[in-house]
Amino acid sequence: MSSSPEHHEPSFIRKYVFSLDHKTIGLQYMFTSLTFLLFGFGLMLLMRWQLAFPGKPIPIIGGLFGDTFAPGGIMLPEFYNQLGAMHGTIMVFLGVVPLGVGFYGNYFLPLQIGAGDMAFPRLNMMSYWIYFMGGVLMLSSFLMPGGAAQSGWTSYPPLSVIAPPGQTMWLISMTFIITSSLFGSINFIVTTVNMRAPGLNWMRLPVFVWAQFITAILLLFAFPVLQAGAILQLLDRVAGTSFYLPAGLVVSGTLLNRAGGGSALLYQHLFWFLAHPEVYVLILPAMGIVAEILATNTRKPLFGYKTIVRSIMFLGVLSFVVWAHHMFLSGMKTSLARIFMVTTMVISIPSVAILSCYVFSLWGASIRFRVPMLFALAFLPLFGIGGLTGLPLGFLPTDIYLHDTYYVIGHFHYVVVTGSLIALMGGIYHWFPKIFGRSMNEFWGKVHFWGTVVCMNGIFFPMFIQGLAGMQRRLYDPTVQAHNATTQILSPFQLLAAVSLLVFQFPFIINLFVSLFKGQKTVENPWEATTLEWACPSPPPHGNFLSLPQVNRGPYEYSVPGMKKDWSAQNE
Repeated sequence: MSSSPEHHEPSFIRKYVFSLDHKTIGLQYMFTSLTFLLFGFGLMLLMRWQLAFPGKPIPIIGGLFGDTFAPGGIMLPEFYNQLGAMHGTIMVFLGVVPLGVGFYGNYFLPLQIGAGDMAFPRLNMMSYWIYFMGGVLMLSSFLMPGGAAQSGWTSYPPLSVIAPPGQTMWLISMTFIITSSLFGSINFIVTTVNMRAPGLNWMRLPVFVWAQFITAILLLFAFPVLQAGAILQLLDRVAGTSFYLPAGLVVSGTLLNRAGGGSALLYQHLFWFLAHPEVYVLILPAMGIVAEILATNTRKPLFGYKTIVRSIMFLGVLSFVVWAHHMFLSGMKTSLARIFMVTTMVISIPSVAILSCYVFSLWGASIRFRVPMLFALAFLPLFGIGGLTGLPLGFLPTDIYLHDTYYVIGHFHYVVVTGSLIALMGGIYHWFPKIFGRSMNEFWGKVHFWGTVVCMNGIFFPMFIQGLAGMQRRLYDPTVQAHNATTQILSPFQLLAAVSLLVFQFPFIINLFVSLFKGQKTVENPWEATTLEWACPSPPPHGNFLSLPQVNRGPYEYSVPGMKKDWSAQNE
């Protein structure tokens, strides 16, 4: 007598907590990273209060911080430094990257290539939980004696080596986060190379898949460098080594009893060798999302598909040879600085090519102005502003004046927030019907969009004015420098814009959870899109596809002459 193996329904813990399904893991990344983004945003609000009203008690919640951080509700300089360091770290390493790569990559890369799951499901689960533990350790550093890390999100030595114990916790948690990213990047690369559906050759891949694939390669080669740098700094702190400590270092009037002989610049090289590819880790997934939304809502093929793909590859390669433009003021030889000036200007070319292809895709299109498309359209000029304002920072003569001013902060936030984060928000609206089988409310989506875009510009655009006027970054009290008096009036306006931005996130949060349970049910392919993720049920079951899809055409077959409808799915 033959018997078939029994199918056991997995327990709640196995299905939703320690899941091996790439979709569940993707959703874990989504909700966790959104929570971290909200927390990091809260830290920014405290900083903006201090910049707008230095020396004034923090309203309502000021008493909660105690005498250690804010005696009488008035923020101490050390607490301000902690907020700055943790805001940058949380938003980048625990927020935007896990959302763009951990959520979008995990959930949609296997779907878009016709795979049943990731190549290594257990490694995928480990990647999330190591990231989660790193995040918990990072937040717990606020409970350490002296508070959290306070040496900036870059954690430059020698200041970071002699900082309070919270810096040690920062370094340990960063090793967890980096390890998580390495596990994920290996998984993405192997899945993309080996698990594509029949007929899905490289030039039939959606731009989103290309963006995630190149992002994974960047993570694989760049993050180990920062991990090595962080471990060396950890050894300097706890093992008495001097990798980054120079000889004869005087701390608070006392000669540091350490052998010395190390180089603080070594850490800067290691950090920025990772951190500039990290910029493209932040932006490439966003570019991939925008490509999918544009093609779906213009009802025409993307302009210059091969140009976009080759530009993404070019960005990946060049991102490893531009890092030292962050170090023009570190005493670098002028001849070496010229090399990095050239590479920095060259790397702007593929970014312009991608942006131009997206703009040209709008020409002659039948545009659907749905909520995802609004976010994608906003990405184009706002990311353009971020890119253009970065050019003066890549020139040594202008960077001398702009370095370490609020101009740099404005540039970076236009790239990462009004650029990357805007696209990531649009992606949630775009793929929500596929993830949950329901649609989000269109009206509240538009309220969220317009409020978010206006308020973001209200926060970040004045930073260019402040930076050009000479206002330095990391200042606890801008009024201590007389030349900042002319731009101090902008800080209360930025605080108002920041608080308003928080308010406009509540329509999104409420819309998300209400639609999750009560949103209008949708069909499998409500947008009439062409890529493979829309060929599986909504929400996708375990294994994703009812049968293995066969790919017969490219990813963006819209409005093809002679066809009865204006779209042709890849598997038709």
